[in-house]
Amino acid sequence: MTTVIDAPRDLERTGSPPTAQAKRDNWLIVVATLAAFSLIGTIVAVGIAIADRDSGGGGGASGGAVTVEVELGDLYINPAAIEVPAGATVTFEVTNAGAMPHDFVVGELGATSMMDPGATETLVVEGIDSSMQAWCSVAGHREAGMEADITVTGGDAGAHDDHGATTGTETATGNFAEIDFNAAPGPDWVPFDPVLQPAPGGTNHEIALSMEETVLEVAPGVTQEIWTFNEQFPGPIMRGKVGDIFTVTLTNNGTMGHSLDFHASKVAMNDEMRTIQPGESLVYQFEAKHAGAFMYHCGTSPTIHHIGNGMFGAIIIDPPELAPVDHEFVFVQSELYLGPEAGPGDLTAMMDEDHDAVVFNGYVNQYMHRPIRVEPDERVRAWVVDAGPSENSAFHIVGTVFDTFFKEGTYHLQPDEREGGAQALDLQPSQGGFVEFSFDEAGLYPIVTHKFAAASIGALGFFQAGDVDTSEVGGH
Repeated sequence: MTTVIDAPRDLERTGSPPTAQAKRDNWLIVVATLAAFSLIGTIVAVGIAIADRDSGGGGGASGGAVTVEVELGDLYINPAAIEVPAGATVTFEVTNAGAMPHDFVVGELGATSMMDPGATETLVVEGIDSSMQAWCSVAGHREAGMEADITVTGGDAGAHDDHGATTGTETATGNFAEIDFNAAPGPDWVPFDPVLQPAPGGTNHEIALSMEETVLEVAPGVTQEIWTFNEQFPGPIMRGKVGDIFTVTLTNNGTMGHSLDFHASKVAMNDEMRTIQPGESLVYQFEAKHAGAFMYHCGTSPTIHHIGNGMFGAIIIDPPELAPVDHEFVFVQSELYLGPEAGPGDLTAMMDEDHDAVVFNGYVNQYMHRPIRVEPDERVRAWVVDAGPSENSAFHIVGTVFDTFFKEGTYHLQPDEREGGAQALDLQPSQGGFVEFSFDEAGLYPIVTHKFAAASIGALGFFQAGDVDTSEVGGH
């Protein structure tokens, strides 16, 4: 497989981004565009079906030979409805008209190879004797609309059979993983380190990011196929200052197309943010022109599936003259949408916003199982990014008051003669900021999102101030 490395972009180059990138968060626009494509595909399919009926093609006597032209796109199959005679030998002439690899699977009767954009392949299937479905097998594509109904006319035309088909997020028995919120992790479990390191010296940051699918534990005894950067969930935490140059070499070590979108950057979507295929690399370079706590994520369609499967991280760009503190920590909030054990998350649940858990830094209640140790009267800064993809956050620490509040690039509260205090850092998906505080006495201080429906299903942790008994955690 050929590896393609792009030269670093000219930071002074300007130009209008494509329509799909009119805003930083483009996935809603992508979904709307894909819906339009699906509507067009449906209209075309209806026209083809009418033409077939008028001409007698595809719906005649049993047996014989039929040729069907199939177009695969992002994310549709055209036609979405195909009629064939019972027992016919069907030749599918399949063309990938999309911008990412797809295949065409006809139940257990046959499938094309994984086809690159622009490729055409012939698939011959003999003896389709009952109605069934065909689809693309790339994770999430079938759920996003890449399936077609094959209707058999004549013979046993009324039967419908998927020939043992399952979706990308379902086992043959339809079982999904389940979380026991009262369970404890095993003795070898290691939590995600929440400590935020200072911004490295220098103004040029060279970073290597790999992309892959990795099976990780997300709750005690529960594993999922997480789509990761550098095999981490969330991805590596990056940090710099306004004016710094980030040169990120991205390599796809996975089995499907992935991409990268830094919310801290100002680059065209079709340049650094384009999808690269397994075995390919590119260089993503940008100047950090604004301070804030930003999200980065995979933007390959369907974007919600890639973010919902864990392909995100945080990049911190320090505001000028950031005050010194004793400790800095980072919390990336996200949801879990469980698929089968060791399988990818369920796209249908993601689209329905039906999450199984809400977590900080990728694991259910992990800082309840391993509280974060500080000392009374030490000054603490907590950075928070809400990665979503859909749930909001009201970051709150029980037992203290925030005297500093920084959100979406600006201070809303700092210590001064007003003696103001804040109780929650409110964030929508992809927003970020930080709060500063201290603990007046030794004890345990719960970390939650004050949307308690979420706190009760995984978004719970503790600060341990001083040398105290931690056996009480979980009782608040």
